[in-house]
Amino acid sequence: MEFTAPAGTNLFDDAKIVGTSTRRIDGPLKVTGTAPYAYERHGVVPGQAYGWIVGAGIAKGRIASMTLDDARRAPGVLAIVAATEHEPVGTSDFNHAPLFGGRDIAHYHQAVAVVVAETFEQARAAAGLIRTDYDRADGAYDLAEVAPGAPLESERMPNRQSLGDFEAAFGAAAVKLDARYTTPDEAHAMMEPFATIAAWDGDRLTLWTSNQMINWSKLALGSILKMPPDNIRVDSPFIGGGFGGKLFVRADAVLAALGAKAAGRPVKIAMQRPLMFNNSTHRHATMQRLRIGAESDGRITAISHENWSGNITGTDGENATLQTPKLYTGANRVIANHTAQLDLPEGNAMRAPGETPGHMALEVAMDELAEKLGMDPVELRIRNDASGTVPGLPDKRISDRNLVRALREGVDRFGWAAREATPGSVREGRWLKGLGVAAGYRAAPTMTSAARVRSSGDGRIAVETDMTDIGTGSYTIIAQTAAEVMGVPLDSVTVELGDSAYPAAAGSGGQWGAASSTAGVYAACVNLRRAIGERLGFDGDAATFADGSASLGGESWAIADAGELSADGKMTFGDFQRGYDVGTYAGHFAEVRVDAYTGQVKIERMLAVCDAGRILNPLSARSQVIGGMVMAAGAALTEDLHVDKRFGFFANHDLAGYEVPVHADIPHQEVVFLDTLDPVISPMKAKGVGELGICGPGAAIANAFYNATGIRVRDYPITVDKYLDRLPAV
Repeated sequence: MEFTAPAGTNLFDDAKIVGTSTRRIDGPLKVTGTAPYAYERHGVVPGQAYGWIVGAGIAKGRIASMTLDDARRAPGVLAIVAATEHEPVGTSDFNHAPLFGGRDIAHYHQAVAVVVAETFEQARAAAGLIRTDYDRADGAYDLAEVAPGAPLESERMPNRQSLGDFEAAFGAAAVKLDARYTTPDEAHAMMEPFATIAAWDGDRLTLWTSNQMINWSKLALGSILKMPPDNIRVDSPFIGGGFGGKLFVRADAVLAALGAKAAGRPVKIAMQRPLMFNNSTHRHATMQRLRIGAESDGRITAISHENWSGNITGTDGENATLQTPKLYTGANRVIANHTAQLDLPEGNAMRAPGETPGHMALEVAMDELAEKLGMDPVELRIRNDASGTVPGLPDKRISDRNLVRALREGVDRFGWAAREATPGSVREGRWLKGLGVAAGYRAAPTMTSAARVRSSGDGRIAVETDMTDIGTGSYTIIAQTAAEVMGVPLDSVTVELGDSAYPAAAGSGGQWGAASSTAGVYAACVNLRRAIGERLGFDGDAATFADGSASLGGESWAIADAGELSADGKMTFGDFQRGYDVGTYAGHFAEVRVDAYTGQVKIERMLAVCDAGRILNPLSARSQVIGGMVMAAGAALTEDLHVDKRFGFFANHDLAGYEVPVHADIPHQEVVFLDTLDPVISPMKAKGVGELGICGPGAAIANAFYNATGIRVRDYPITVDKYLDRLPAV
């Protein structure tokens, strides 16, 4: 099935199950500890041995020698696969850094060996007996040092956009802002580590792993291991968090496969926590410059957003300019994105890549401009709202945009009228208090997605697709979709996810999962309805399916009477979507208080008003947004991978040194979904929200901090060492 034109009126407009707050189907398994995560799948294959990854002790250079004899003689050791004895594995389109690269070292904690033993403790102890000598080489580890010579990004668009005459318009503007902002490297820090069980059956490989994108991983493993992807099965039904870090194959999967081959036994590996920060991927640091010029009435006439980041390849940086062409008008603009080569671990996708740090600069710059104008920051955003077509692209229409409505509703719900415009003027005992706002934008893409739907003779429906659930509620929204289309109760639907033996779905990432995977399930269900109609003698397209039956022209047929049937379906998305910018929008609000004596920052409350089309399951969608808000709080206040610029590694590579916030740090979070529909995105008219929740709230917190204290911190996170000496006198 191809989605070739905006959706008209369809069965989802009168839905009974889709759009209803529904407890997650997988919830009982999660809270009882019976959901089998990758490392815990003890029964999938007998004879599992344990692997331990050894990471490189330098950031750049070459292995001179490895002493392995003591480790091989250690108790319980079955095999050791070492970089000095094994040729480098291949590469893939989904990885930048080598996952097992032979003697050449590209970054700190790159995998250089795996030890396989009968027990976890034996593997760990033997790994400690390996002695490695290196020839260290000089590397580039300081973004600020190499950024001035960084070229324009060559892989991501827009790497540069020029519209009108920015320099002239900026020079003539009545009010100008020219400010620089930095965001640090950040870690995904998901609760479940990278983990894999690998087993060979002749030339066929099965991986029970933790991965967001099953089909991508299957293709990548084929390229890396130099074998046909069709000989690989990837199975990942439950994932304990990914945030983009598990979009791609990591060293645990590759080394489990190599270790299992060498040992002649299935091998399980859970990457040790200290390796996760340097061995895997992270969000790239950025340096950003915003220049905005406006008339005295607040109308923006010139806007320039320049961004610098770095990566191990010198390409595919953190494009923090992504949201800027979409959020606000401005007849004259420059957008530029530069990427430097750094010898740090690979930078790659982390929740809302690009937009998350981009909002931290753009939305704070808008607040700074509002102050220069003497204007309310909400009204400044509303006055410059883009509508109709994308600024500078008159042939690209905006599909459905309700940002102004989201901001206005947020003003009412949050009590914005109580905000004091003068920073540092509200005090409650020892606490300085402030309110902040930010707009949010995140693109809403779709991807081809397929599913298989089966009906049984007892009226039950089963759905099979390699779509994944990373804690986002995929099981539930897919079941809701199938129940709605097939006209059966929700508890009559079972869902199987994450197995590459099933039809390939969109996977979880980029905020495309919900809209795409449910469209694929819808396509399969339409084909199943047709098959049921053919068997029972009616037109499945014309019939109404409800209460376990199909009815048409006064006649009715029980679905169960069709017996066992199966139908595959795939949703592809037509070229017409290229004529639209399909985005999601939010108004984010935050209240913070700052201890006037110690500088301690506490978030009192947060609000997100979201415009994301039909919300398939408001209960799980709310969880997605508040999770994004918590991560944004970390970006604003605590999270910072500290680069050792002498030796090229992240020094705080564990959860003791890398501080992440938790829900308890934010007493009250509220999420409001506007009742909107976007017919351009899919038959469901539903857009994602998982990444919208992190686009903007960090800036709202930063703006609230400024409103509370009168101190503007532009180098994130906002830690006490950056402002304690500037707090107002007590």
